[in-house]
Amino acid sequence: MSPPRIPPLPHAGRDPRTEELLAGLRRADGTELHIFSTLAHHPRLLRRWSQFGGVLLTGALPARDRELLILRTAWHCGAHYEWGQHVGIARAAGVEDDEIGRIGNDPDAAGWSEGDAALLRAADELHSGARISDPTWAALRERYDDQQLIEVCMVVGQYHLVAFTLNSLGVEAEPGLPDMPR
Repeated sequence: MSPPRIPPLPHAGRDPRTEELLAGLRRADGTELHIFSTLAHHPRLLRRWSQFGGVLLTGALPARDRELLILRTAWHCGAHYEWGQHVGIARAAGVEDDEIGRIGNDPDAAGWSEGDAALLRAADELHSGARISDPTWAALRERYDDQQLIEVCMVVGQYHLVAFTLNSLGVEAEPGLPDMPR
């Protein structure tokens, strides 16, 4: 979709509190992600949402597992921006390029461990039916504690929210982000 339905909020349109909020969300090199500068049109919501997302990004779930859930959710939702942002994060968390390349494959396809297959299946079930099935829950229960199980559901839900928002607002990806596999 182009142009964006809601473009990033320009510096001239920001009040000091919004500018301060965005300053805390900038990359180490000082650049702003389009997601944040677009959501800055609603600073109260951006503040609360970024706090919630920050908890999930530093939560009890192992980073690799969280990123598998996020990539699977992005793939389900056709969220190109979300995908592009999280490929690098996933790599840094230990997700291999061949795994990234087959994130859209069936959880039972060759190459996935039982644990990874259970994560992908959980994302699939939440996406399609808004609930993790008993067999998938049992597989996850063998691997995760209560906090981590809550985060599995919350991560998938949070990144659905993000995907729906990014896709609907038409947030443009920053140059150089990887494309989602077809």
